[in-house]
Amino acid sequence: MGSEALTHRYLPVLIVIIISIIIGMSIIVISKLVRPKRPYTLKLTPYECGIPSVEDTWERFNLKFYIVAIVFVIFDVETIFLYPWAIAYKKIGFYALIEMYLFIVILFIGYFYALGKNVFNWSKE
Repeated sequence: MGSEALTHRYLPVLIVIIISIIIGMSIIVISKLVRPKRPYTLKLTPYECGIPSVEDTWERFNLKFYIVAIVFVIFDVETIFLYPWAIAYKKIGFYALIEMYLFIVILFIGYFYALGKNVFNWSKE
């Protein structure tokens, strides 16, 4: 296969990428030109869920909130991996069973590590 055949195969993909970039950039530019520009102090203040902030908006949050969020994402990703694996189990065989057990063991190690670090304890320290 020559380089001409490869260029001919991937030319439509390149055209779609270029058109997508042009459309995306033009939408950004047009929206910047057309949008109303009436800033005032209340509009420029930060807020959380529609409630005006009472304290300093740069306060630090406890690191445990982020760790719990990461643990949640990890177990959410585990669920995403388990469904297709369970559906295709008969086709992929015993080796895939061993891999899935290893995957779940690694996740449980992380879960017990988080338990050991008291990540799920919501009381203030």
